[in-house]
Amino acid sequence: MTTHTTAIDIYDPDAYVDGPPHELFTELRRTQPVFWQDMPGEPGYWAVLKHADIVHVAREANLFSASEGGVVLENLDAERLAMMRDMLLAMDPPRHTTYRRPIAPSFKRKVIAGLEARIREICREIMRDAREKRDVEFVHEVTAFLPSRVIGELMGIPKEDWGLINTLAERNTSAQDPDLAGENGDDTNGSIEMAMYAIAFAGRRRTEPPHEDLTTLILDADFGGRQMTDIDFGSFFVQLVTAGNDTTKTMLSSGLLALLQHPDQLAELRADASLIPGAVEEILRWANPLHYFRRTATADAQLRDVTIKAGDKVAMYYTSANRDEDVFGDDAQRFDIHRNPNPHLSFGIAEHFCLGVHLARLEGKVFFEELLATFPSIELTGTPRRTRSNLNNALKSLPVRLVA
Repeated sequence: MTTHTTAIDIYDPDAYVDGPPHELFTELRRTQPVFWQDMPGEPGYWAVLKHADIVHVAREANLFSASEGGVVLENLDAERLAMMRDMLLAMDPPRHTTYRRPIAPSFKRKVIAGLEARIREICREIMRDAREKRDVEFVHEVTAFLPSRVIGELMGIPKEDWGLINTLAERNTSAQDPDLAGENGDDTNGSIEMAMYAIAFAGRRRTEPPHEDLTTLILDADFGGRQMTDIDFGSFFVQLVTAGNDTTKTMLSSGLLALLQHPDQLAELRADASLIPGAVEEILRWANPLHYFRRTATADAQLRDVTIKAGDKVAMYYTSANRDEDVFGDDAQRFDIHRNPNPHLSFGIAEHFCLGVHLARLEGKVFFEELLATFPSIELTGTPRRTRSNLNNALKSLPVRLVA
């Protein structure tokens, strides 16, 4: 039986400000791959750090529940937990399947492929604006615009509201950073404000003729013999829009930094754009947008030499699994755009495999194609700043000069 150790702290958000603690994760994968981590003010959790163990936890969706305690490490109050349980990412089967099935066809590869021309047009508009500025804060002045416009158009959100939605999405995943958090220093205001916006939006849309967008599809869909209420739609909207905005923004900005830190591989992409899809996969592995998701054990379970009790929190650490030497070899810590195969877990696996996987990959591919074609020279002009968060593996500032 593994004993509890308090000297190591992979919960503290400050431990992630200078980058994920990869050396610590490496040591724990070797010595305590299912590691008990204490938390201030409430029960701690089991950190699952090996790729194979995370796959096992993800596939046992009823034993390791997303709904029981939600998907963040902190125990939520009853109101916030109820709201989270109406999001796809925190639904257990069979409810998860019931709610996912009606909208899944809209996210199939062939359907998403049909958006490429529009995504490219949006990217070119973004690059034109960036070219005029030359010196930009890349996170918020460049990358944020692509997902906000794409998800805005998919959902039929009025153009004038895209900026607000993007800001609220960032607040929802970055509550531990005082520069990004809401007034109360948590994500409550952001999530509730976005949900209230969505409830009002749904109410308006029900009075209008049907639109050809995702909002009409969701409002008209049959979810296990019933339609969503406006309140149901509010919670559902928060997840779809937050995931569609913030994780893509993170992927694009972290991806540029990774390429600037590896100029030889950036040069390869400039010389051969066919390498970009593979580079996007390596960016997702090497700089995955989210560090973890939580589950809660619904019964006693055994994982390696650890007995997990019913009610225990269990955190699947994708940041660790994506550099597991047993899967990615001796060069698991190396950024390599030629890595193949690349079975990273940044989109999850099994029941909760990311609904927007094809959209995220397409946005990454087209964005980097247009960025590199537009700007022959990209250089850092200051020190990148990371979000203080043990959940969101993101940059909050990336000052660069874009030379056309």
